[in-house]
Amino acid sequence: MNEGLVKIILGLIGLLGTIVTYVLVPYLKSKTTKEQRENIYFLVSLAVQAAEQIYIKPGQGEKKKEYVINYLNSRGIKLTVEDLNIFIEAAVKELNIIQDKALE
Repeated sequence: MNEGLVKIILGLIGLLGTIVTYVLVPYLKSKTTKEQRENIYFLVSLAVQAAEQIYIKPGQGEKKKEYVINYLNSRGIKLTVEDLNIFIEAAVKELNIIQDKALE
């Protein structure tokens, strides 16, 4: 992959992180209680970890996401797609950090 494209992609990831942090997270917090958010995040984290174990081949991101959403729906978690994406992305990021630390 071309180095310029990688830099653009990394820049976009940073921009999206900023948007999530300063726009979407406060909005989400206004719609749920702290305890509800903690419970949802706990369930999302479990589902993300399970999806990572079930779908181990590269390129199965959509299957993983579908698994997480189906699990949350089965638990009665009803959020907008945007809100679910925020929780899922945060859980994936946390899992990646944990995995990176384990490899050091």
